[in-house]
Amino acid sequence: MKEQQSIPVSKTHRSAKFVKTGIQIGGNYLKHYSKKLFNPGLNRDELNEDNATDIYKSLSELKGSALKIAQMLSMDKNILPKSYVDKFSQSQYNAPPLSGPLIVRTFTKNFGKTPDQIYDKFNLKSNNAASIGQVHQAELGGKKLAVKVQYPGVGNSISSDLNLVKPFAFRLLGMSEKELNVYIKEVEERLLEETDYELEVKRSIEFSEACKNIPNIIFPKYYPKLSSKRIISMDWIDGLHLKEFLNTNPSQELRNKIGQALWDFYNFQQHELRAVHADPHPGNFLITGDEKLGVIDFGCIKELPDDFYQPFFSLVSSDVILNKSKTIDAFRKLDMIHHDDNERQVEFYYKSYLEMIKLFAMPYTSKIFNFDNPDFFRELYNYGEKISKMPEFKQARGVKHFIYVNRTNFGLYSILQDLKAVVNTTTYQPKM
Repeated sequence: MKEQQSIPVSKTHRSAKFVKTGIQIGGNYLKHYSKKLFNPGLNRDELNEDNATDIYKSLSELKGSALKIAQMLSMDKNILPKSYVDKFSQSQYNAPPLSGPLIVRTFTKNFGKTPDQIYDKFNLKSNNAASIGQVHQAELGGKKLAVKVQYPGVGNSISSDLNLVKPFAFRLLGMSEKELNVYIKEVEERLLEETDYELEVKRSIEFSEACKNIPNIIFPKYYPKLSSKRIISMDWIDGLHLKEFLNTNPSQELRNKIGQALWDFYNFQQHELRAVHADPHPGNFLITGDEKLGVIDFGCIKELPDDFYQPFFSLVSSDVILNKSKTIDAFRKLDMIHHDDNERQVEFYYKSYLEMIKLFAMPYTSKIFNFDNPDFFRELYNYGEKISKMPEFKQARGVKHFIYVNRTNFGLYSILQDLKAVVNTTTYQPKM
C-alpha cells in the first residue's frame, strides 16, 4: 500500500479536505440521477460504492477521529449499505500507513532520539495502520516488540473533526441534531482518552493483570519507560487477525474455543470490573499458533456506573422483564421512556424496547448459545431496520452510556457470528 507523506493538521486544511469530498459526492449524485433518467429502474449500488470510496479515501488521509468514526460505523452492519461497511472496515487494520520520515520525527519530538537510538532494530515500514496510529516491529535485548506510533495532530483535531463529520453523519444515519450531539459528545470523550497513550499503557497493565486468569487469553507486556504520550512499546504477539484465521478453515472446536475466550473476556469485565474494553473490532485481536486469543489494544475503555449497570442488566438477567411496571421503571431510569411521555408514548416505547431487550438477552437466557444462528441475527437486523424508519426514534432517547455499551455487545455478537461459535454463556453472569 502506498505510504502517506503528510497529514493535514490545521483546521483549515482538514476542512478543505471535507469540502472537496462533499463536492465529489455531489458529483456522484449528479451522475447517478443522470443515468436514472435513461434507466428508471437503476438502484443505488453504484452510487453507494462511489460515495463509500470517496468518503473512505478522504477519511483515511485525515486519520484520527474522522477515520475512527468510519471504523465504528463499519462494525454496525445494520446502519450502512454493504458498500460502506466493506470499505470502512479497511480502517480496522489496513489504512494507508505514514512514511518513515514522519515516524522518525514523532520519535524525535517525544524522546529526543530516533528509533534506531532507542531500539536495537526498528522497521520503519509499518505492519498495521489503523485510525489513530500504526504499528512497527522492533527488537531490544533479544525481545521482539510492537511499537504503536500515533499520527501527528490526532489529539488536537478531535473536536473540529467531529464537527466536520456531522454533515456526513446526518445524511448517512438520519439522526436528529440533538441525538447526534449526544452521540458526538460521548465519542469525543472516549477519543480524547484513546489519544492519551500514557493512559492506555496504565489501563493496559491494569486490565491485563485483572483478566490474566481468564482461560485462553494472552496479553502483551507493556514498557512504560519505552512509551510516551504518543508512543507505546509492548511485546510482539505473533498471530492471525480474524479474517486471516477464518481463511485457514479452523475446526468448529477451535472456533468455539476462541469464541468462548472472547465471551468470557467481555463478560468478566462487564460484570466483575464494571469497566469494559469498548472497541471490539477484529483488528484488536490475534489468534495465536497455540490457540489463544491475544488482546493487543486497551485504548478505549468504557466504565459502567451503577445507575446504568443495575437497571440495564436487571432487564437481561432477572425476572424484571416479566413485570411490566418494573420494566417501565427500568426504562425510565435509562431515559428510554421519558417522564413527560403520555400514555400512548409510554405504551409504544415499552413495546418497542421490550422487543429489543428480548432480542439482546437471548444469549443470556440459555446456557449454551449458537452464534451461527441466522434467525437471531436476521431478527436483530430487521428490528434495527424497522426502528430506523420510525419518526418516534428520531429524537434522543437512552442515557449516553448506551453508545459504547451497545457498540461493545453488538460488536462482540458480530465477531462471534463470524466465528460461528457455540459458547457457554453462564461463565460470568450479571451481578445484581
